[in-house]
Amino acid sequence: MHMKRKTARRPHGDHAMTRFLWIWIVFMGLLLFAAAARAERIKDLASIAGVRANPLVGYGLVVGLDGSGDQTSQAPFTTQSLKSMLQQFGIVIPPGTDPQLKNVAAVSLHAELPAFSKPGQTIDVTVSSIGNAKSLRGGTLLMSPLKGADGNVYALAQGNVIVGGFGISGTDGSKVTVNIPSSGRIPGGATVERAVPTAFNLGDALTLNLNTPDFTTSQRLAKAINTAVGENTARPLDGTSIRVKAPLDPGERVAFMSELENLTLDPGEASARVIVNARTGTVVIGRHVRVLAAAVSHGSLTVTITERPVISQPNALSSGTTVSTTATDIDVRQDNKRMFLFEPGVSLGDIVRAVNQVGAAPGDLVAILEALKQAGALRAELIVI
Repeated sequence: MHMKRKTARRPHGDHAMTRFLWIWIVFMGLLLFAAAARAERIKDLASIAGVRANPLVGYGLVVGLDGSGDQTSQAPFTTQSLKSMLQQFGIVIPPGTDPQLKNVAAVSLHAELPAFSKPGQTIDVTVSSIGNAKSLRGGTLLMSPLKGADGNVYALAQGNVIVGGFGISGTDGSKVTVNIPSSGRIPGGATVERAVPTAFNLGDALTLNLNTPDFTTSQRLAKAINTAVGENTARPLDGTSIRVKAPLDPGERVAFMSELENLTLDPGEASARVIVNARTGTVVIGRHVRVLAAAVSHGSLTVTITERPVISQPNALSSGTTVSTTATDIDVRQDNKRMFLFEPGVSLGDIVRAVNQVGAAPGDLVAILEALKQAGALRAELIVI
């Protein structure tokens, strides 16, 4: 006698529940991914107080130019600099001699000395003509000191100048210029001779300064550090600075900052602002900009003046002559654009949509925003640059 084995079937509800769980897991994963995508690292939000780059400036001579150097009659300091340099090598130019230099140019030098730079390291140098040299292409910068704001020499610059532009001129005065040939760079052209002391290893605490001051971000940054390291490690001082206790040992302090700068947090959102560039007509509206109830009407007046020639012919058998005159037609037209209404608390999308419906140009949008601000209906800071 054979007995049939019954196979148990999973209820349909179990399949639905399993599918729902998978959808929920994927959805939560996307939410976590989106949250992580919004988070930013501390190293992107703040910098350590006292740890910064230092500007350097210098003066030098670029030689080896192909006749595109300074004209000594209009740039006498180039000749003076060359004479001073030659005297250091025991070469004296007779008094009253005016060398006509065409392959030498006086230049200013500037560079940035990064934090923690040590003697022997190299930095990039920017070379700019300060005379009337036409081009620095093919020139070589002679050894020149780079000084800081305190007058001390921190680097020595020398090397071949790389110029990204060129200029060509003809005898008839025509001229073609691409980019700026009177300025160039020397990658790694300066050698650091003196280190700048920093406050990184001084004291038992460090101060982090936010790149964009914000009380919310300052509080969240301190909370993120305290959560990861321990309570009372970080304390916000104001909307910009956060004081952080740090180890005294330099090696432990470096490891400590390495962990801190990779912590992530959600920075506070910026305040409601409208940025207007009056010169270019560019308008940037923040996400939190709101407008109170207001009615706006904006129209434009167009005046068109057209001139057309009119020929006046004399009658037959008359002694008159043909006369040509000009007739002027003036057409005044005003756009009859409808008034649009802003409901209380409208958002950025509503503002843009309403302005586009009346066909307002960027310049018109600037006028509308300024009028809304004066009427007290624009709940945002209006910044005109």
